[in-house]
Amino acid sequence: MRILRAPGCLALALGLLLSACSHPSADTRTLEFWTIGREGEAVAKLLPEFQREHPGIRIRMQQVPLTAAHEKLLTAYAGGSLPDLIQIGNTWIPEFAALHALQPLDAQVAQSSEVRAADYFPTVWATNRIDGALYGIPWYVDTRLLFYRVDLLREAGFDSPPRDWAQWQRQMDAIRVKSAGKRWGALLPTNEYDQLLALALQEHAPLLRDGGRYGNFESAGFKRALSFYVGLYERGDVPAYTNIQVGNPWEEFGRGAFVFYLSGPWNIGEFRKRLPPAQQGEWSTAPLPGPDGPGDSVAYGSSLAIPAASRNKPGAWLLIEYLSRPRVQQRFYELLGDLPPRRSAWEAGALRADPKLHAFREQLERLQPAPPVPEWEQIVNMMQDTAARAIAGQSTIDQAAARMNAQADAILAKRRWVLDRGAPSLREKATIQGRTSRMQRASNEAL
Repeated sequence: MRILRAPGCLALALGLLLSACSHPSADTRTLEFWTIGREGEAVAKLLPEFQREHPGIRIRMQQVPLTAAHEKLLTAYAGGSLPDLIQIGNTWIPEFAALHALQPLDAQVAQSSEVRAADYFPTVWATNRIDGALYGIPWYVDTRLLFYRVDLLREAGFDSPPRDWAQWQRQMDAIRVKSAGKRWGALLPTNEYDQLLALALQEHAPLLRDGGRYGNFESAGFKRALSFYVGLYERGDVPAYTNIQVGNPWEEFGRGAFVFYLSGPWNIGEFRKRLPPAQQGEWSTAPLPGPDGPGDSVAYGSSLAIPAASRNKPGAWLLIEYLSRPRVQQRFYELLGDLPPRRSAWEAGALRADPKLHAFREQLERLQPAPPVPEWEQIVNMMQDTAARAIAGQSTIDQAAARMNAQADAILAKRRWVLDRGAPSLREKATIQGRTSRMQRASNEAL
């Protein structure tokens, strides 16, 4: 699952009052745990065993709606009312680490027999490490790869999915020609950034430079990825549709409107539920092709973190250890479909037996993290909006890359100011955010 937040939430949330959040209990026998969305429903079924092992700990759990989670966490931080343990999106960790809102966990991991760093997929573990300190323990991992129609790919003359960009391009060209233009090679909605981000990360060219102070979108590597991506639409292999225009992608996939679909693990369940039994053998999954061979993909997911102000850090760590056990993670997958971040959790049960999951297991060894800056989600949404303009023919690749750099530099003005001056107060953070927004508007108007 990718967890999103709206740009500019920081200034808003920091100004909200304490009354918006509940106060954590001072009773160290009580453990207050905030989860996000449907994870709370699943974890509630895992807690009885933990409470049998630790009868002295009473867990008070709160499920926070996904759409309100980021603001609620920031509001609770500003009001000094964060709970003892939180679920946090990996892309949010740099922001909360910069606020000194999270407890470093290196000492706990060093002494733990349950949490072993070497057992985690390396990139997933690395998303929780900021400036050398570990601030979260991966709880589940999310990524993107190819879903594809086996039968239609074979019909176009190919017995296996693509391994590199050139082969993928040849396959999509053949699909278009064989179907006389009635079938698209792939569906890559133009308002989703996952596809372009994955292609860009495969080039191994940093998307930001100088310690995350400036954009690096004019690098040769990024422009190669952007050219390949925009070219898919220009050649007519991919429709320039948003996900709203597509409507029902499962139905369109089932009727053969397109052969490849770049998406995440939740769609294994969706395709099994939405496609008829006769079609279940007609689709499969494959790792992403890269520029010159098997490619990397994006590293999303959620982690478990202990707020620095937690009043029950020992209890919170015990619960992290319990939820990190491989067999508990296997059960978590069975309940919800969230992929475990530990290799050992994949060695038994449905995770090992399901052939549709094998590509995900392979892809998890080849992930790339997004730049660890608090402003990243704002930047990546800007990146996709600018790329969509290039797809529409409103700019060249060079113009789009220059625009991305200029807007990223404006978004990162706050970060440069903070790094040069030192950590600001909460009131200063709101002032900086306003200044950044004005600079970004000026940059947009200039371009």
